[in-house]
Amino acid sequence: MSSSTSPTGKRRLQLTGMLAATGLALALSGCGASDSPAGDTAEKNTGKGLVIGWSQRGISGSDWWKTLVDGGKAEADKMGAKIELLDANGDTVRQNADVQTLITKNVDVVIMNANDPIGVGPSVQALKAAGIPLITVNSNLDPSLVPNMFCYVAEDQKATGALAGADIAKKAVAKFGETGEFKLVGIGGFPGDVISELRYSGFMQGYKEVINKYPGIKTVELPLKYGSWKPDTALAPIRDVATSNPDLKIVFSMSDVMQGGIEQGLKSAGIWDNVIEGSYDGGMTSVKQMLDDPTGPLQADASNQPWDQGATAVKMALAAFNKDSSKCPGQTTFIKTSLVTPDNAKTYHKPQDTYVRAAE
Repeated sequence: MSSSTSPTGKRRLQLTGMLAATGLALALSGCGASDSPAGDTAEKNTGKGLVIGWSQRGISGSDWWKTLVDGGKAEADKMGAKIELLDANGDTVRQNADVQTLITKNVDVVIMNANDPIGVGPSVQALKAAGIPLITVNSNLDPSLVPNMFCYVAEDQKATGALAGADIAKKAVAKFGETGEFKLVGIGGFPGDVISELRYSGFMQGYKEVINKYPGIKTVELPLKYGSWKPDTALAPIRDVATSNPDLKIVFSMSDVMQGGIEQGLKSAGIWDNVIEGSYDGGMTSVKQMLDDPTGPLQADASNQPWDQGATAVKMALAAFNKDSSKCPGQTTFIKTSLVTPDNAKTYHKPQDTYVRAAE
């Protein structure tokens, strides 16, 4: 530890003493002057020297989360900031401990990819008490905690899903005609999870905006299926629904991660070549599939661009440090998302990437 104490360090030392009386002393014990004190604010206005604590819900086994963090690191490097990354590995208790560690390190701002929207409440309150701004990325907080954060960075899942829905509807009309029955099924992660609900409702919104122009078409929505965001778990429910409904025409996958199981399930039922599929995530494997087989079942993939979410979160961290709320009006920043189709797959296909980034 440095023997000198910056104004920021003094403020947090005083704050630690105050919090001891409220029962948070153990959580914040050891908090003192940083080895890298806040430094010159003029430099921080550009991001140079900014220390960002990043509390990640998980990385291992998820290319999406790895890409999210990589995008943040790239943006931090660009502006001369430093990221202190801690991975909770899917454990909310551990994530709360991680945030306390970041507080004791005197980071300037914290970015959190929350493992549980309400379970991270102790961390949110501790950051507020320590005067450290909070950015949340990808996963939202419980509404009761939202007033204590600076900005939430994500994609608008409903609007992004609608991009795929509208495109698939147009292609369904072109393939199956302007009259008749269109059977449609969606497959998401888990029953009742918000992500599945938002993505599916968005898809159907975009789909209906197109299909409603064709009164001769009757859409039959089959009950939602769930694949736990895993290809092997998605296989059986898709195979079963396809076997029971050999006239199935449209499939919407709420994550590219399940694509292998969905394709295998439809092939097992013998209808893979008869359906049109829309998907969500912008995984490069799916982009390559559309590039290689432009007339195949997979015809649209709504991209949520984890790299861009990570980079934007770091930009919002700088805005939070500078107290510039104009950068995040309404405490939410939705990144601009893309729809990849066989027509533009070549533009988005970057073999070195795992997920689609914003077109440059």
